[in-house]
Amino acid sequence: MINSTDDYRSKREVLNELVLSRGGIITKRFFNLDTRVFGEGRLPARFKELLGLVASTVLRCEDCVNYHVLRCREEGVGREEFYEALEVALVVGGSVVIPHYHHAAHRWHQLEGEEGSREL
Repeated sequence: MINSTDDYRSKREVLNELVLSRGGIITKRFFNLDTRVFGEGRLPARFKELLGLVASTVLRCEDCVNYHVLRCREEGVGREEFYEALEVALVVGGSVVIPHYHHAAHRWHQLEGEEGSREL
């Protein structure tokens, strides 16, 4: 598990470079589509990141949860919005998402620099 946000960002950057430098046109188009879908549109980018957070939590993808927590912070999502979105994920996915809810909450608090954000 990657504990620090900086470690996560660095690893993601290196792996994206690796995949994009060796992947074909399908890979490049998918990455481009992903970037475009989560950008501003009829729905603000911050709402889309909340949707991504909910989907990632329900799908139980820790790497994706990390990414969308970071993006939610970057897009200006507030704490109350963040936790409300995680409640949607909890209701949709049930108790099996609780470990990923924990992970998202921990990462959020790390980003806020709050007490209780120690590495686990």
